[in-house]
Amino acid sequence: METNSPPQIRTAISAHYAELSDTLRIAADYIAENRVEIATRSLRAVATASGVSPASYTRLARAIGFADYEALREQARTELSRRRGDSLQDRARRLRSDPNQPLLPRQVSACINNIRALVDDIDPEMLDAAVEQLARSRRIVLIGALASAGFTDYFAYLAKWFDDRWVVAGRNGATLGSTLAGVDAQDTVLVVSKHPYAHRSVRSAEVAAASGAKVIVLTDSHAFPGLQFADFHFIQRTESPHFFSSYAATLVLIETITGMLVARAGSDAEARIQQVDKHNRLLDEFENV
Repeated sequence: METNSPPQIRTAISAHYAELSDTLRIAADYIAENRVEIATRSLRAVATASGVSPASYTRLARAIGFADYEALREQARTELSRRRGDSLQDRARRLRSDPNQPLLPRQVSACINNIRALVDDIDPEMLDAAVEQLARSRRIVLIGALASAGFTDYFAYLAKWFDDRWVVAGRNGATLGSTLAGVDAQDTVLVVSKHPYAHRSVRSAEVAAASGAKVIVLTDSHAFPGLQFADFHFIQRTESPHFFSSYAATLVLIETITGMLVARAGSDAEARIQQVDKHNRLLDEFENV
């Protein structure tokens, strides 16, 4: 027997808005304008940000036709996924829709909002636990493909200043398989993947988890297929008027993680940084200015 598909959130709100109490209307207004928050943040975080109790959101979900708040949240994720389904060509075309509106202030504003949202979106306890996992790992393997590849290179560049356990998989003549071979429960595999998701990133997370390694995922949505294999996951917003997603928040998170690791490592990290800097200068890596 066929079942009716869930209604669009804004359509459902419009259909029932007149019936809602003042409190539920406040919650409905917040949901209508903040689907990213509904899709990615906990009910408690949404309630705190909007000033409406969690129970009110549960009542609202039922009042506008959803079984419960989780069903409403899943619909928000679905709608965001559909929006991501727009082709890059479509997004590029939208950049030309208003040539008189400068891109720079819009791009800066979007990136600032994405970065600010990290404070609410990232669970500090999970972040501490993930950093602790990295600190005690025998080896850390970084996985990144397509647009994410450069960001794993940057991650490794920062980390190798103070720690020699980091390696980027599938680089410098090494295959992805050869880097993942031998990974086990002593190791951590860290995957960076944003939409459109690379098949190799999903498969790497799966292989790493099957090998017993801990898996950390940095991504842009709960829709990332590799999330099911993650022990720790961190979702960053990528909203942008550009034709491609923004990595600004991801860069801040990468720099935060490496900074936390340096702080934990203490004098050992300082000693290695000094040694690396010395060898870079001996090898004439830097321009003398």
